[in-house]
Amino acid sequence: MTMRTDVKHFKCEIEDGIATIALDRPERKNPLTFDSYAELRDWFRDLVYADDVNAVVFASNGGNFSSGGDVHDIIGPLTKMSMKELLAFTRMTGDLVKAIVNCGKPVIAAIDGVCVGAGAIIAMASDLRIATPEAKCAFLFTRVGLAGCDMGACAILPRIIGQGRAAELLYTGRSMNAEEGANWGFYNSVVPADELDAAAEKMASRIAAGPNFGNMMTKTMLAQEWSMSIEQAIEAEAQAQAICMQTADFERAFNAFVAKEKPVFEGN
Repeated sequence: MTMRTDVKHFKCEIEDGIATIALDRPERKNPLTFDSYAELRDWFRDLVYADDVNAVVFASNGGNFSSGGDVHDIIGPLTKMSMKELLAFTRMTGDLVKAIVNCGKPVIAAIDGVCVGAGAIIAMASDLRIATPEAKCAFLFTRVGLAGCDMGACAILPRIIGQGRAAELLYTGRSMNAEEGANWGFYNSVVPADELDAAAEKMASRIAAGPNFGNMMTKTMLAQEWSMSIEQAIEAEAQAQAICMQTADFERAFNAFVAKEKPVFEGN
């Protein structure tokens, strides 16, 4: 299957096996709307079956990553919804996180400027995060009268930065600056703003040049092993690795090693 780029509610380009996407309302610091939530969810769900995408860069646009749910298009209408309608919405937003986690492709968030609310959640759900010194990331749900437990934050964020640090951010809703994010392990690296796109592209290219079936399996196990015991995880990894040992990429790597050459992986 070839991944579609004719999306309506966000930017999408695919080149050399890398999909670069970004929210496309820079004049509003790239908020999410009901439509962009749903379209991103469906796009990431379809990504599982795409043969032409091996890595994704979720980029910033106009100096900002995302300002979260749009105050006028989402927050206002939510105050007038029934409980059934609200639950349908919160499940839909959670489905976006599940789609990112289960899409089978490594996702790199390239974060500049504002990265708050649901935008911070998207960054959190990505596999890797590269930021600029200007990046300000906040899980600000308590600041709008809600709980910090949104879209998987209480499960995922502590696994990245630790329980105490996650608790502070989720209780207070304060911004985590780039230095904190790097020191706490939220960001893999911090680069100048004019180098952000290139750094994300370089990381995506490096990953996409690897054994992509193996990368898919790695992402799958990183997600599934959260709920496993050590014994279960070791057995699951034994089975996963045995499957990968049947791929042509494994044989390509061996032949290249014998020939003292660099392996060229084809993802099968």
